[in-house]
Amino acid sequence: MERVLPRVLQQHKIDCVIVNGENAAAGFGITPKIVEQLFKAGVDVITGGNHIWDKKEIITFINDEPRLLRPANYPSEVPGRGSIVLTVDTQDSGFEKIGILHLVGRVFMSPSDCPFKTADAEIGKIRSETSTILVDFHGEATSEKRALGWYLDGRVSAVVGTHTHIQTADEEVLPGGTAYITDVGMTGPTRSVIGIEKEIAIKKFLTQMPHRFETAEGPTVLSGVIIETATSGISRSIQRLQISEQF
Repeated sequence: MERVLPRVLQQHKIDCVIVNGENAAAGFGITPKIVEQLFKAGVDVITGGNHIWDKKEIITFINDEPRLLRPANYPSEVPGRGSIVLTVDTQDSGFEKIGILHLVGRVFMSPSDCPFKTADAEIGKIRSETSTILVDFHGEATSEKRALGWYLDGRVSAVVGTHTHIQTADEEVLPGGTAYITDVGMTGPTRSVIGIEKEIAIKKFLTQMPHRFETAEGPTVLSGVIIETATSGISRSIQRLQISEQF
């Protein structure tokens, strides 16, 4: 990723990079070292998800790094924060503020507060600073992600789904100006089962016995979307991105 991302930024003239990094540590959580590597590569904000606490050292680190987000609809007592407003030096219009909100779904996921009501509260705060807001919705169910997209249409710039690792082909700008995709996909090994060694995953499905997952090797893909927004905060376009190579 460190080799590929700078080329993508230059080619597409990207002003802000948001990465979901909850599986960056060999498939399980993220470490402070990896966080710093991603920032050095050109990433502006890292979102977490349901694996954000997999590496215990992140529990104390996240309080001191506001650009690393955990879901906003986790209990308020847990470390970290669920949103941030960044000031970005854009190539076309100078300095602009961008809000990023991170939410986790409740369908087929561990219990959490309502993402819809949390979005209402958080967006109200963010809009006092900027109308350009991207929501990373980390969820299992397509229906829940789609429902949140429609619920927030016209109130945020984009609702981008993460968690299921497979890029969907339903990207669009909704009628109110909110860019939407159910899942941006995975950056990781392609000859795998969502990043895991395929033989191990198949054996688990066949036997229903616990197995230690290992990250697959081989050819890789960088997946994501490119979203263009207007100064008003509405989105002009959303484009899927996939770069396949050994990196």
